[in-house]
Amino acid sequence: MTVKIAAAARQFGLGLAFAAYGCLAQAEPQHGIAMYGEPALPPDFVSMPYVNPDAPKGGRIVTAEIGSFDSLNPYILKGSVPWQLPYLIGESMMGRSLDEPFSLYGVLAESIETGPDREWVEFTMREGITFSDGTPMTMEDVMWSYETLGTVGHPRYRSLAAKIESMEQTGDRSFRITFNTEDRELALLAGMRPILKKAQWDGVDFAESTVNTVPITSSPYIIDDFEAGRFVSFKRNADYWGNDVPFRRGTNNLDEVRLEFFGDETAAFEAFKVGEVNSNREFNVARWESQYNFPAVQDGDVVLSVLPHGRPAGMTGFVMNTRRDQFSDWRVRDALMHVFNFEFINEAMTGGAQPRITSFWANSPLGMSEGPAEGRVLEFLEPFADDLLPGTIDGYTLPVSDGSERNRAGITAALAQMEEAGWTIQDGVMRNEAGQDFKFDILLEQGASENQAIIDMFVESLARIGVEPSVTVADDAQFKERTDAYDFDMTYYRRGVTLSPGNEQYSYFGSEYSDEPGGRNLMGVKSPAIDEMIGKLLTSESQDDFVAAVKAIDRVLAAGRYVIPIYQWNISRIAHAKELRFQEPVPIWGDWPGWQPDVWWYEEE
Repeated sequence: MTVKIAAAARQFGLGLAFAAYGCLAQAEPQHGIAMYGEPALPPDFVSMPYVNPDAPKGGRIVTAEIGSFDSLNPYILKGSVPWQLPYLIGESMMGRSLDEPFSLYGVLAESIETGPDREWVEFTMREGITFSDGTPMTMEDVMWSYETLGTVGHPRYRSLAAKIESMEQTGDRSFRITFNTEDRELALLAGMRPILKKAQWDGVDFAESTVNTVPITSSPYIIDDFEAGRFVSFKRNADYWGNDVPFRRGTNNLDEVRLEFFGDETAAFEAFKVGEVNSNREFNVARWESQYNFPAVQDGDVVLSVLPHGRPAGMTGFVMNTRRDQFSDWRVRDALMHVFNFEFINEAMTGGAQPRITSFWANSPLGMSEGPAEGRVLEFLEPFADDLLPGTIDGYTLPVSDGSERNRAGITAALAQMEEAGWTIQDGVMRNEAGQDFKFDILLEQGASENQAIIDMFVESLARIGVEPSVTVADDAQFKERTDAYDFDMTYYRRGVTLSPGNEQYSYFGSEYSDEPGGRNLMGVKSPAIDEMIGKLLTSESQDDFVAAVKAIDRVLAAGRYVIPIYQWNISRIAHAKELRFQEPVPIWGDWPGWQPDVWWYEEE
């Protein structure tokens, strides 16, 4: 099955996000909120447009996950959790639409109200909300959750907490948050914080909870069974309080969502072929084209769905840690970009079928333009011109090889850049004037066989410039611990970005949080230009300024040569049992958290 997004949705871009800027101020309580303009759905909407409101309940979905886990608390820094956990057990005041750049609709909240300039936001909760154990959710739980997550929760929650001036209860079911800084996105972020049961944590150190402590929430699914590192089984809560909430109608249809964990991709694929798993995301186009012809596919019991989306490409590749002396010099990073023979690797891995990622916001209206910066982008960057790296203003493109294994032009360029940085080949080894070898380690996660194959080819290419890196393979817990502490030279990197970038950009690329443990700025970039551009995109009062600020960030990151990009996925490939179904058309966000398993259902013919 191939699903196509309507042309209008593919061109959705940012038009709706910036519609009617003059209507920004919320004069009275609303059913939803958009970053700019008004949310697309009216107050009396029945369900989200990408769900089947009449979907039957029942059945199960079983997915194959690579790696392991040692925690079931996704709200703290400690431990490694299944990535799906916060989406399956978390519930907040508002829920995000997958068909709009950034709009939220009420879940726990029946209404939202903001000040004229969004200097405050007030939520009024629905009646009858209960936690999964049947106890009622109180305002005390709400206030405690915001405070606890903002102080001892995962670092991703702390940036919002730092911008809150005060939080007060304004009624039996309402509370107001007042902000201490101008930032249009804060009202939306405040609506996306999970609410936990305070009583569960009485006398318990929230930040140190173990795998045996599962947070109690109000969500449609509860963890029914698990074995650390092996599987997690979620069961649909038959007594879920919110089945009639419009945002929830037609979602959470499956009786069981089960995550099975495997040591590597080969074992996971074999489990899918024999029916132990009934839904499998495939990221290797070569395997999709050559190995998905097993009997269940030929008999029609397994359906192959190709799903386009309208999201930016994001970044996938291998990040260089600029906190390390080896990678503090941009010329060294540039040299390694030339050594990395993408065209040869892409042919070996995918038959040349996957296009390369060219920048963080490629495949969207927010991506940097080719050639020199112009217009507002140039105006925004010019004050920082003296500190920006070559290519930022005049234009940067990735090295392109001739596709041969030898990559002579790339190797020649790399040697020249290394020499400029003070490194030359001496007795066949890359060394500096002090005679020290150029060394670095590549950290990989256990079970990532595709990444290992790519790195093997990269290591062979590095030998041509006298560099022999070491490669360390770590299990999930070790990998997370080391990346949280920035204890690596180079490692695999995946960062998704959106059509509505906001405060999360500080965590991704901001200077203030670049050295905070558990952050997402793995490259360690500290750029006054990026900091300034993030501020601009958060306070822009026009579409032109917003787009220009993001394009400027994209330029600084690309010219910084922080990540060696590999392929982009402008479509998703999911093989699944024929009984597992989803509504068409697919939303603009495509296969994204909140879509599978949320809107899927199980139905036998």
